[in-house]
Amino acid sequence: MNICVYCGSSRGNDTSIHRQSEEFARQLSNKGHRLIYGGGSIGIMGILANTVIENGGEVIGVIPKDLFRKEVAHQGITELITVEDMHQRKSTMADLADAFVALPGGFGTLEELFEIITWNQIGIFKKPVVVLNLNGFFDPIIQMIEQAIDAGFIKPRNGEILNVAQTIEECFDLCGKANI
Repeated sequence: MNICVYCGSSRGNDTSIHRQSEEFARQLSNKGHRLIYGGGSIGIMGILANTVIENGGEVIGVIPKDLFRKEVAHQGITELITVEDMHQRKSTMADLADAFVALPGGFGTLEELFEIITWNQIGIFKKPVVVLNLNGFFDPIIQMIEQAIDAGFIKPRNGEILNVAQTIEECFDLCGKANI
């Protein structure tokens, strides 16, 4: 299975998230899944890619040419695809992926997560979308989505597009299930 992971190009402050991201990457490799990600060598992205490679797994990075230097493109992965822009990056990653996982990150991670949820909602495809809720990182977003459902802005069935995993094993289980 090709699992696209959205995550930070920053490491963040919480070292337990670093360790859990490494464990996620080890299990991804051990289960024979391929990592599809944003192509960077820094932040949580770098932690994931390095750990997958160190454990004998395959990594495909997709990076826009304008971010090649800024995000310090990872030169040690299985394949690095350079694209024209962010739209092409997200489209390429989506085409390659069988499932999507969000780990902690910033605006880019959140934007990619919500776009992929929307693509499922409007029927571009039906692929599992999972947040791995490390240390409750996504709790406020989950609450916001629940509030939007309660307020009638998101249909309950569309709220089910986003799967929430509290553990790494649960995350992989949800990735393997039909989404909607």
